[in-house]
Amino acid sequence: MTELALPGRSSVVSWSFETVAAWLLAILWVSPLLYAFWAAFHASEYAIHFELFAPLTLDNFKEALSQAPFIRYGINTFILVTMLLLSQLFVCTLAAYAFARFEFAGSSIAFALVLVQLMIAPEILIVENYSTLAKMGFIDTITGIGLPYMASAFGIFLLRQAFKSTPKELEEAARLEGCGLWGTLWRVYVPLARPTYLAYGLVSISHHWNNFLWPLVVTNSVETRPLTVGLGIFGAPESGVDWSIISAATLLSVAPLLVAFLLFQRQFIQSFMRSGIK
Repeated sequence: MTELALPGRSSVVSWSFETVAAWLLAILWVSPLLYAFWAAFHASEYAIHFELFAPLTLDNFKEALSQAPFIRYGINTFILVTMLLLSQLFVCTLAAYAFARFEFAGSSIAFALVLVQLMIAPEILIVENYSTLAKMGFIDTITGIGLPYMASAFGIFLLRQAFKSTPKELEEAARLEGCGLWGTLWRVYVPLARPTYLAYGLVSISHHWNNFLWPLVVTNSVETRPLTVGLGIFGAPESGVDWSIISAATLLSVAPLLVAFLLFQRQFIQSFMRSGIK
C-alpha cells in the first residue's frame, strides 16, 4: 500500500511546488505595478513609507496633467496605433492569404524571407530609416513614426497559420455560391480568423503604444510626441518630479493597455495556442 501511494504523494508535492513557484513569480512580476498604484493614489510622504490606512488622493493625477500635456500625448499615441493597426491588418491579410492559398514560384523562399525579418532587431535600421524619412520630409510627424511599421512579418506569419487551418471545403462552397477571390477572403477566411486578428491587434497596439526609442529619435515637438517619449521626458531626473506624480503619469499611460488585456485575455491566449508552423 505504501509503495502504491508514493507516486501520488510525489505528484502532489511536485504540483504544490510548481504552484508556489508560479505565485512567487507572479507576485515578483506584478510588484512594480502594485507600487505604482500605491504611490499614485497616495501623497508623496507615503510613496516610500508604507501605511495601510494612509489617505487616498487624486492630486497626483491632477498635478501630472497640469505639468505635462499628457492628453495631447495620448491623442498622438491613439492616432499612431490606430493608423498602424489598420495598415498592418490590410497588408498582412493580403500577404497571408497569398502565402496560405496560392502556389507560385518562390513562395517558400519568399515566406522564409518574411520569417527572417523576425530575427532583425528594429534598432539596427534606425539610421537608415531616419535617413530615408529625412529625404521624404517625414521627420517629426506621426506618419514618420509609423511608416517603418506599416507591414509586419509577425502579422503575416500569424494570419497565414490561421488561414491554412481553414478547411478548403468552405472555400469551395463559397466559390459555388458565386464568391470570387475577394468575396471568399472577406466572407470565409477573415471571419474565421477573428481570434487571431484580435490577438495580433493587442500585440501590435501594445508594442507601438510602448515603443520608445524610435519615436524619441524621430520626434521633436509636443504635437507629434507619443506617451512613452512624453513620460520619459516628464520623469527625467532633472525635472525634479516626485515618485507619486511619476507613478500617476505612468498609470495614465498604461491604463488603456491593461484594460484591453483584461477584456480580451482569453482570445489572446487561445489565438497563440492555435498558431504554429503548418
